[in-house]
Amino acid sequence: MRMTPTKRAVRMATATIAATTLMASGLAFAQDSNAKSSDSKMDKSSSSGESSSSGNDLASMRKDSSNWMMWGGQYNGQRYSDLDQINAENAGQMVPAWTFSTGVLRGHEGGPLVMGDTMYISTPFPNKVFAIDLKTHAIKWKYEPTQNPQVIPIMCCDTVNRGLAYGDGKIFLQQADTTLVALDAKSGKVAWKSVNGDPTKGESATNAPLVVNDKVLTGISGGEFGVRGHLTAYNVSDGKLAWRAYSTGPDDTMLIDPEKTINAVTQKPVGADTSIKSWEGDQWKIGGGTTWGWYSYDPDSNLIYYGTGNPGTWNPTQRPGDNKYSMTIFARDADTGEAKWLYQMTPHDEWDYDGVNEKILVDQKIDGEMRKLVVHFDRNGFAYTHDRTNGELLVAEKYDPSVNWASKIDMKTGRPQLVAKYGTDDKVDQNVTGICPAALGSKDQQPASYSPKTGMFYVPTNHVCMDYEPSKVDYTAGQPYVGSTVAMYPGPQEITNPTKKFEGKRMGTFIAYDATTGKIKWSIPERFSVWSGALATAGDVVFYGTLEGYLKAVDAKTGKELYSFKTPSGIIGNVNTWKFEGKQYVGVLSGIGGWAGIGMAAGLTDPNAGLGAVGGYKDLKNYTQLGGVLTVFALPDSVAKKADESEKVASK
Repeated sequence: MRMTPTKRAVRMATATIAATTLMASGLAFAQDSNAKSSDSKMDKSSSSGESSSSGNDLASMRKDSSNWMMWGGQYNGQRYSDLDQINAENAGQMVPAWTFSTGVLRGHEGGPLVMGDTMYISTPFPNKVFAIDLKTHAIKWKYEPTQNPQVIPIMCCDTVNRGLAYGDGKIFLQQADTTLVALDAKSGKVAWKSVNGDPTKGESATNAPLVVNDKVLTGISGGEFGVRGHLTAYNVSDGKLAWRAYSTGPDDTMLIDPEKTINAVTQKPVGADTSIKSWEGDQWKIGGGTTWGWYSYDPDSNLIYYGTGNPGTWNPTQRPGDNKYSMTIFARDADTGEAKWLYQMTPHDEWDYDGVNEKILVDQKIDGEMRKLVVHFDRNGFAYTHDRTNGELLVAEKYDPSVNWASKIDMKTGRPQLVAKYGTDDKVDQNVTGICPAALGSKDQQPASYSPKTGMFYVPTNHVCMDYEPSKVDYTAGQPYVGSTVAMYPGPQEITNPTKKFEGKRMGTFIAYDATTGKIKWSIPERFSVWSGALATAGDVVFYGTLEGYLKAVDAKTGKELYSFKTPSGIIGNVNTWKFEGKQYVGVLSGIGGWAGIGMAAGLTDPNAGLGAVGGYKDLKNYTQLGGVLTVFALPDSVAKKADESEKVASK
């Protein structure tokens, strides 16, 4: 008998919640009772920190390419390193150098930070932090917070953590329960803690923080629970709240100046109350727009760039209007949080195409003119190139040829040209089939990289489509607010400029993309979605990981595979690189999970569970198993020495 959409949606949510409570027992917690807890009141005395100790500390250390100081390597989010000991000529000779087990069997997103002789990594819930001696590989210190395991059921797509931040001698961890923690980088002792949300309302956290000047930025998760998203800045020194910018609602709470904040499309001020006017009644209060992705920063303009997530609920019929400012790119002043410009990518979202993916800052020529750009590969399948100084939209093209929900982006209005067949609005209890991409997008949060040597972006993508059936749902604080049943499956077999043949159905592609023209240079087909963060290096090598667990190195110019090694579990982490005692290392966390791997990570079997991912990725279990391991790679000593000698000769 066919289950009604409402019952199926409830069953999906219930199954997810029941399964994700499996990890509640058996934890040994560190003592952190000496922590200073912030009262979260606004600190009106906070000022620009360019001259602060945190600003100088981070600014000087990040100039040394031996370190990897933040999620994107640098503030620009390029995930590029000028290390070149490992290069296109010798990458095939890499070998595993050492490994480290985290002791946690859930999805391992994020990647290691490296400063001098110490590496810092974080884990999924319970969000352990390890400081590892790079010489001995011994643990210098470990932090394990005490968190209420009841936060696990409200984490939509696995209990992931996307990494740490550093500044002012502190390591910053955003815990799942929304607590932001500052740890002394040398000892691991808690310096302060600030609570950023309320899990009883469905608020949780998975993002990596970012230290900018004298502030640390962090976000909030919970778009499937009807929370109201925000980006928040805390003082690095004491954890006091500096500013908070909501994604929806009145202008003053969003830190929008109706006479100064620029609409990127019109290049004119947005005007008053544009968010409230785009919602019916008070729906903006449960309007989503969460901020669980990545944040970039331009020191020259002092602007932060980030995106907001889906509007609540997934049933678009229940929330008429453009639902501003969900699905929006924001550029904000780092000191005050005031929005300088904004651009909404998917007005009145009907497919869960969150806009939180990374914003990559580059300087490139467009139409012969050098421009300061911000490039964004959105979940909706379009890549957007903006002038990052004012938001002007310059290029918007599909980066997967199978995208069909919209035919193009109208460059005059900035709005997608919708294809009615694939819309879900006004179709309650109707199953809309064949929508591409699926809700997890042509790319989810897994960050792309950029090489200034080639001018190309290297993008890990999903090639997945879906059936989407909206259903009526009522809001209850702290309970799932989804209102849709989703089924996922591989997309059509079309591919642009493939580097090799692939037999069978594929769910992923790794591409090289030109953001100045909107063209795909080459594509590498993969069996499953490419869910790892990419890394580009001056050695003309690009690295990424696969859900089966392979760490791969490819030629940045051609996409030719140079190296492949199967790690202990599927890779959803970001590949990072550093140098220690004269050798370049490449490291990645493996541990299957995240949205794509939620079925395995949480023990789910209903095909519609995991917001549709369980059925779509049901074959993953045939290629990998659960894990939680850091694997580090390097060249053999003799090969590394030869590479250094060649570099010395070339530099003369």
